[in-house]
Amino acid sequence: MDGLSAFGLFAVTLMVVCYAFDERSPWVVLVFAAACVLGSIYGFLQGAWPFGLVEAVWAVIALFRWRARAAAPAI
Repeated sequence: MDGLSAFGLFAVTLMVVCYAFDERSPWVVLVFAAACVLGSIYGFLQGAWPFGLVEAVWAVIALFRWRARAAAPAI
């Protein structure tokens, strides 16, 4: 496995773990957004620009979700 593949594996694994636990804390949603950015970078670096573009959109969506959850009153 080369370095780029390892980077992609790390990014996607982090996304899956954060997605599984995103109900626990708004900070997990923020880490999910960062993982999506890493996934986007991976997609562009490997030449799969549609994947990189979709991951960038997911990162923006996750940032909006984080902002909304962070501003919401705690229950």
